[in-house]
Amino acid sequence: MRPGASPSPRSRRRQATAGRLAAALLFCTKAGATPLAITEAEQRALQDEPGTAELLSQAQAFDELAVAAGELPDPQLRVGAANLPLEGGGFRTEGMTQAQLGLRQTFPPATARAAAARHQKRLAAERRALAGQRTRNVLLMVREAWLEAWLHTRSRHLVTSAKGLFESLVATTRSLYSVGGRDQQDVLRAELELSHLAARLIAIEQRQEQARAGLRRWVGAAAERELTPALPSWSAPPGMAALEDALAEHPALAAATARVDAGHAAVALARSRYRPGWTVDVGYGYRDGSLPNGLPRSDFLSVSALVSLPLFTENRQDRGLAAARARLRAALAAQDELRRELLGELRHAHAGWGDLSRSVQLYEEVITSQAQANAAAALAAYRSETGDFADVMRSHINHLEVRLELLRLRVERHRQRAQLAFLSGAAP
Repeated sequence: MRPGASPSPRSRRRQATAGRLAAALLFCTKAGATPLAITEAEQRALQDEPGTAELLSQAQAFDELAVAAGELPDPQLRVGAANLPLEGGGFRTEGMTQAQLGLRQTFPPATARAAAARHQKRLAAERRALAGQRTRNVLLMVREAWLEAWLHTRSRHLVTSAKGLFESLVATTRSLYSVGGRDQQDVLRAELELSHLAARLIAIEQRQEQARAGLRRWVGAAAERELTPALPSWSAPPGMAALEDALAEHPALAAATARVDAGHAAVALARSRYRPGWTVDVGYGYRDGSLPNGLPRSDFLSVSALVSLPLFTENRQDRGLAAARARLRAALAAQDELRRELLGELRHAHAGWGDLSRSVQLYEEVITSQAQANAAAALAAYRSETGDFADVMRSHINHLEVRLELLRLRVERHRQRAQLAFLSGAAP
């Protein structure tokens, strides 16, 4: 084909056939894929989750620091020369001239090393508890992302199926108008509602893509697969007493408790600084040359002890202890605030699950069937020319709204159940 020339009809047919084959292949590939269940999404989200791995690595680092904090400081090697003559003579001429070799070891206060090691161990426990909390957070977020994607997917299916019904209503009004049975306003109203439905479908598809993008963060390319058509069959939550007992084991509270324990260890470490520390120095002095009687000069051995004197504590030890106590009070207040916050969330989620369950039951047993019967009755009255078309449209729109609301209520109930699972730690 020459550049710029339009394709021939045969070429266009080949291109159209290739396009249909590619679309069919893509459809078959997606249709053959196993639907993504929420349990698989959870497993994929937890697999090699970097946030949890980071916290566990931090815990390992604090464990290593705890071992180091419990050890004595490194000894110091001292090498030097003493009493070298300046006016004259050399190393052999003066009797006090010597080459010295010494070893110095510092011993901190007795409780300092234990308190420092305990402080690091509690920080390691805090990080491990935060890793457990991260796992619960990931499960909650991936469940919410899956439920959000499922809601918009099923809403899209409902609106798409309702679109066919509204198209049939448009055809009915046009047919009646063509024979003079109805006004043109009925046709225009039906076409307007069909356009509104098309616009609503576009908005739902947009939210569906956004929900898929949120799910993709946790499961990767698996988010492009179809979701299971039904919501997961989660059991009803236990009673409030059992939930409150389980809440005490929440990893966030365990992390707060570890921070409090670390605060107590920091206070003990600050108190140990009021006690003196000791340093022992052992030295060996080598002397060369001979005594006047011809005998070689004797070498020297020296031993000394140094002790720290924490006498002026006002601006050092006192300040450090006051700071440690203030941090401990802050940790205790944060622990109490967290406990109250989690308990409030637990009670709110439990009450919300109960209210939503009653609403779902009302919609499933009463409202949905009433809306369906009302729509059917309005359409039958219109076809028999005893009803108004506005009633038909209102009843069918209301029926669609009721089904969409039932979907939303079911998903919201599952979200509350996922929140209860996050707080109690038990699988829903």
